[in-house]
Amino acid sequence: MVGTVVAELDVHSQRNCYFFTPEQMEKLQKEVAVSTVLEPGVYTLKIKSGTFSYRGLSGHSGEPLVLLWIYGGPFTNRDTGVSVGATWVSLNGYEDAVTLEVKGQTTVSAFFFDTYLEDNTGELFLTVAKH
Repeated sequence: MVGTVVAELDVHSQRNCYFFTPEQMEKLQKEVAVSTVLEPGVYTLKIKSGTFSYRGLSGHSGEPLVLLWIYGGPFTNRDTGVSVGATWVSLNGYEDAVTLEVKGQTTVSAFFFDTYLEDNTGELFLTVAKH
């Protein structure tokens, strides 16, 4: 790490976890997110183009960011080296990517979240490349 450490956050897996009910997860998967199914293989997911932005903010060009809910599997996120059946990933910027070793059919669901939908604008394009 470069610089002086000014704070350390202890993020607890239960106390600091926002819980989604099964109904909320079903809605996310079926009504909100755009999804694709991956068969066994190695894949890299990356933002190709576009942004998430807000209407009316002068000088705000939008951010290339997207959230991914990845489930099914098992699969391994090469960033962590851990084999799991489900995980969350955020892609932040055009150079950010996640590489998955998919061992069993896996669904990737891409979405944004926000507290006020009415001023959202923009869209982005996510590439899924098989190696």
